[in-house]
Amino acid sequence: QVQLVESGGGLVQPGGSLRLSCAASGSTVSIYVMGWYRQVPGKQRELVAIITSSSTTDYADSVKGRFTISRDNAKNTVYLQMNNLKPGDTAVYYCNYRKLVPQRYDYWGQGTQVTVSA
Repeated sequence: QVQLVESGGGLVQPGGSLRLSCAASGSTVSIYVMGWYRQVPGKQRELVAIITSSSTTDYADSVKGRFTISRDNAKNTVYLQMNNLKPGDTAVYYCNYRKLVPQRYDYWGQGTQVTVSA
């Protein structure tokens, strides 16, 4: 099984930056997708960014050009660098690890609060 521990959330001013980390431990597979999702009260959880085991990345339109997802294989950690933060980025951010073999299965981090406010 996989355990995910998130860190790096906090309170920042509009235009500021924040870096989220997600450390994975436990069993791993060679084919997977990791990503960041976010959710606000009363709203559906939405995809923010993903990175595959072959290093392909994709982003939600709302964060393109501002957020960057990356991975450190030696540390078994995925990061989300968030620049030029806006109040609309305020949410709980969740790390996701998706196994694709032998069958699709999702693991989730505990969530970390990001608040962007003047």
